[in-house]
Amino acid sequence: MEFSAQQIAQMLHGVVEGNPDATVSRLSKIEEGVPGSLSFLANPLYAPYIYTTRATIVIVNADFKPEHSLVCTLIRVENAYTAFASLLEMYNKIKLDKKGISSLAFIAPSATIGENVYIGEFAVIADNVKVGANTKLYPHCYLGDNVVVGEDTTLFSGVKVYSDNEIGNHCTLHSGVVIGADGFGFAPQSDHHYAKVAQIGNVVIEDYVEIGSNTTIDRATLGSTIIRKGVKLDNLIQIAHNVEIGENTVIASQSGVAGSTKLGKNMMVGGQVGIIGHLKIADGVKIAAQSGIGQDIENENEIVQGSPAFNVSEYRRTYVHFRNLSKIVKRLDAVEKELSLLKEGSTDSLKKE
Repeated sequence: MEFSAQQIAQMLHGVVEGNPDATVSRLSKIEEGVPGSLSFLANPLYAPYIYTTRATIVIVNADFKPEHSLVCTLIRVENAYTAFASLLEMYNKIKLDKKGISSLAFIAPSATIGENVYIGEFAVIADNVKVGANTKLYPHCYLGDNVVVGEDTTLFSGVKVYSDNEIGNHCTLHSGVVIGADGFGFAPQSDHHYAKVAQIGNVVIEDYVEIGSNTTIDRATLGSTIIRKGVKLDNLIQIAHNVEIGENTVIASQSGVAGSTKLGKNMMVGGQVGIIGHLKIADGVKIAAQSGIGQDIENENEIVQGSPAFNVSEYRRTYVHFRNLSKIVKRLDAVEKELSLLKEGSTDSLKKE
């Protein structure tokens, strides 16, 4: 699709500086701009590229002041990054605007399907499933018995949702996500083997949740594993049975949360963080990458780091000493040697007396 600078400015509530009839049909990075493309400048580090870019239109902040002449047409907006992000979202909606049900999909007669849905090839929708309006199920998705999926939700190819789980409105689940596999529940026996504990709960995912590729969320033993509204989970994350994640918490890749731990709202969890089971983490806590959490964190908005993790300011002070550990050991060895010599000298003096 082709858009003029004037049309784009109207969508973004911006002001055109240059040719309002300049047209674009693609998006590009400013350093890789080509004729007919639209780019943006938000980071001052990339400012030199605006004088050499071949992009036809560039979105800039309202206060941008060029130091040299420009070939491209500018669209001035309040925040260039936010404006470009909204354009990307519009573009994505157009690109992913699929509707219709493939003849190669299987839908159980007892399933309820909303209006304007997309269901791709070889998707399987089992008994008593409910799928809301405008939802998209890409090829090879599987929805087990009694699953509920809300409106305007997208499940990309290969998402598997076991029976009895619930997914809210405006959610996105990327390829390879598994919702509702059994929690890791095994009871050790006297003969050293493990007896499986039946996992009969479910997973409840509230609205506006996004889950990255190959992330897994286990069903509860009893009750529900709960992912609250607005949570964002990266790729390759493990969420165990009966975990609860508070609203708007974000977790980066390769992290794991063990069973029955409760994470607060508005948390930020870095990559490769491990959190043991049955803990409570306060609202707003930030956990640095590769940290290990082995106890409750009770103070809201605390920042922790390390394994085991503790307050980040104390961690940084301690780490300075750790990096100088070899020097400190040498100094201690020297002090011990001097003390030993002093002690020997004192003993010799006493013997002479």
